[in-house]
Amino acid sequence: MRTGTWLIGARGSVAVTSLIGALAIRAGLTAPTGCVLESPALRERVRPGVGDLVFGGHDVTSVPLEKKAAELAGSGVVPAALALAVKDDLAAVEQNVRPLPAAATQADTAREIAADLENFRHHHDLDRVVVINVSTTEPVPPPHPAHASLAELRAALSGADSVAEPVLPPSSLAAYAALSAGCPYVDFTPSAGARLPALDALAREQGLPYAGHDGKTGETLVKSVLAPMFAQRNLRVRTWSGINLLGGGDGANLAQPGANAAKSASKQRVLPETLGYLPQGETRIDYLEDLGDFKTAWDLVTFEGFLGTGMRMEFTWHGCDSVLAAPLVLDLARLTAAAHRAGRAGPLPELAFFFKDPLGEVPHGLADQWRVLVEFVTALSPEPTP
Repeated sequence: MRTGTWLIGARGSVAVTSLIGALAIRAGLTAPTGCVLESPALRERVRPGVGDLVFGGHDVTSVPLEKKAAELAGSGVVPAALALAVKDDLAAVEQNVRPLPAAATQADTAREIAADLENFRHHHDLDRVVVINVSTTEPVPPPHPAHASLAELRAALSGADSVAEPVLPPSSLAAYAALSAGCPYVDFTPSAGARLPALDALAREQGLPYAGHDGKTGETLVKSVLAPMFAQRNLRVRTWSGINLLGGGDGANLAQPGANAAKSASKQRVLPETLGYLPQGETRIDYLEDLGDFKTAWDLVTFEGFLGTGMRMEFTWHGCDSVLAAPLVLDLARLTAAAHRAGRAGPLPELAFFFKDPLGEVPHGLADQWRVLVEFVTALSPEPTP
């Protein structure tokens, strides 16, 4: 059940941490801590396993995986001994990482991406390939009439004579290419990805599942636990404000207003969906270069109790974003491949547990999302795989 995992942004921190983790787990060098599918309730229920995943990807940079792994080890993201131990395996993956195509037109770029995916599948004799976007966050794209239907999108891509005025944002072009090549698609970022009507139609036409958006790794994970508590206790939340400080490439990208706005909107969705209203306050994201791949979030919640008495709650989350994200990337590759094998097509709202801004009309409280996920996994594999 060899399954390809094609990472868009394959030389970035999240991707390389995922690679190091998968290779170390496969070699028996580390435990699968943080992998949701390796928790007691779900262990051995989903195939492919981590050891069945074969990796490749696209990136716009040419930094060798080995060098990026050394940088992550030097900054304390991954253990240096593990990065060194999987050095040869990383070198093998390096052969599968391609420059992100940038052809004269978006239609040509999509064809080149699809060709890379097909070559990867054929060369490694893979049952299927799951494409996962772990690249930098894009600004929210403006509405475009070409997004309305699949026929209109195809016509627009065929008629565009250059990339000067793109029909699709990069993440959606990648989704279009992946789906056209018969590959399920996952967007781990808040970018548009497959969340366009035309791409939903393409996924259904091709009989492919897709999932997203924006991996839930820190502050929003805590919100999805606490917000249901306030709702269930009938405590009125007056304000909820958060400040996120992060460094690294993701932090630098989110210092740009467009990407920052897209990420902030994704992080806020859990509150109105869970509470039934949107409290006063906002989520702010600031770039602090010295933090590197680590991030700190501080939230202040004020709420009203019995007799109108005002109270407050504060929490701080300090974590390593790549380490929190990497095991989820492995889980999503396995789950999406299993859903494809089971014949699912279209969005996978059952995977809301993993995302800040999930697809479909789904619960946003973590406990409810966990219940849906367990039911989904049980339906895919009713009995643990021996």
